[in-house]
Amino acid sequence: MFFFVLLLLLCGLSRAVESDYHERLLLRPLPQNALLASFNFRSNASASSFDHQNFRYFPRSLGQILQHAHTTELHLRFSLGRWDAEAWGARPWNGAREGGTGVELWAWVDAPTDEEANARWLTLANALSGLFCASLNFIDATKTIRPVMTFPPERYPANATSSNLHLLHGTLPHEVVCTENLTPFLKLLPCKGKSGISSLLDGHKLFDASWQTMSIDVKPVCSDNGSDCVLEMEQTVDMVLDIDRSKRPRDNPIPRPAPIEEIECDTSKSYHAGDSCYPLYKSSDPSWSLEEIFGRPIKGACPLTGDGEASETVCLNVPTEREVQVKTENKYDESKYDDGQLRCYKLPTNADFDLVLPEQTITNPISLPQPPLYAARTITGHGQERGGIQAVLTNPSDSPAPLIYLETLPWFMKTYVHTLRASITTNGSKTDCPSCIHEIYYRPAVDRTRGTHLELRLSVPPAARLTLNYDFEKAILRYTEYPPDANRGFDVAPAVIRLLDREDGASEAGVKGVYLRTTSLLLPLPTPDFSMPYNVIILTSTVMALGFGSIFNILVRRFVGANEVEGWKGGALKAVLAAKVQRLRARFAAKGKAE
Repeated sequence: MFFFVLLLLLCGLSRAVESDYHERLLLRPLPQNALLASFNFRSNASASSFDHQNFRYFPRSLGQILQHAHTTELHLRFSLGRWDAEAWGARPWNGAREGGTGVELWAWVDAPTDEEANARWLTLANALSGLFCASLNFIDATKTIRPVMTFPPERYPANATSSNLHLLHGTLPHEVVCTENLTPFLKLLPCKGKSGISSLLDGHKLFDASWQTMSIDVKPVCSDNGSDCVLEMEQTVDMVLDIDRSKRPRDNPIPRPAPIEEIECDTSKSYHAGDSCYPLYKSSDPSWSLEEIFGRPIKGACPLTGDGEASETVCLNVPTEREVQVKTENKYDESKYDDGQLRCYKLPTNADFDLVLPEQTITNPISLPQPPLYAARTITGHGQERGGIQAVLTNPSDSPAPLIYLETLPWFMKTYVHTLRASITTNGSKTDCPSCIHEIYYRPAVDRTRGTHLELRLSVPPAARLTLNYDFEKAILRYTEYPPDANRGFDVAPAVIRLLDREDGASEAGVKGVYLRTTSLLLPLPTPDFSMPYNVIILTSTVMALGFGSIFNILVRRFVGANEVEGWKGGALKAVLAAKVQRLRARFAAKGKAE
């Protein structure tokens, strides 16, 4: 309910046709001392401003890249960690602003042919790589697919399509997201992290979170009659922070356990003693503030935000009985929605703003929204030749869950589609369910040219668990194709799941579809002993040095007699020998007299 109300508040912003800028921060405490913080930034630019190179809210650096690559719709994701659906409930934004581990990119490119679309796609990836200091230039043909059912266009109206638009999708699961990606992300904002909610974004806090994702979405939004159009850019940062971990002081960057005398122990346990402690479970919500969690307060309102409901920048989702204190010097406004459980604040101008929540016992906590589907994926089998993939999809609801399941596999995983089988587990009994697979789209891999593209349209029965299994064969790579950490394994991109029954309701709130992404996989491949080439190189170098040195001396040196050397004085050598003989005679003569 929390995100549904907020999406309704933002719904009007996505339909605006004037150049404007809005931002909003959504805060929600989660179980296990966790806090969900969702930053949302929206900026619009009219189509005419691009023609006249008049960039006010929309960043010029990104706009020129989209123009040069003929990209009409762009979606970019930077993600780390795993969303714990069992503990934290449903994903923010219905998973539509979430990406797989690493970097994920898909875009609609305008091109007359497939070859031209591929060329413009590579141009787009290389340009974004330089803009965001990421390795997007490694998204080549082996990591690119063309999804058919998973990613519908998010432009409005959706029927404004063109026959020359091509959808391309690429992933880099091995990419490490860091501060180098956050800095360009902030530079795209009008206030650039100097004021507004973006002033809270700090790399030390963001990348210390249990789960975080950064997303950039660019799409055209037109009026219903298609006369007025704007290009809408939405930047989102979602993170789950550990409250106790985030509250540690700046001079203690390395988390250290608290001394045992500072830990509140459960003395009711029979094994409690002076050298053992069972932590006491607290029923109260911990105290925290924005300055403690993010290391700084909000540096006032961004002067470019609009008025009215759009200016309510910070929203907090807590029970009505929760005490919330506001620390600021200037005037601010507070509004309440959803029977007081959602509190929104209009930031003051030129003054710091901080929210303080003291420790308090909550009798009626807010229930977490249940995820529409649980998904898990693992690698099965053993050995260096063959393996398998197992995906488990659990439907907790009382209605069927139709979905699209997308797999993007590297070319060295030789998939056997004829081994694909589905089974249903209900009330502890497991049965085969070939009818659960309604449609299969499969594009096989070609060695060192393209990866495997597998797209399935499935249906999970109510209160049941669907298990997918298929086998694959591991290829042997050339020794130059192994990374420096070859024994670690190769990262396999997460599977993308799109639920079909939630599409219409989500699109009304400004977000297209309900998505889930599994965790990435680590695939071990047959790896040669890279120490042997090193030993061969060392031994060969030693033999060549000894052999070359000897042959070089034989070929270059000349052996001649001493009398053949010009300027050599033989008398000098004769005098030296005579002097040594004379000294020896004198020593023996002196020894004979002494006897």
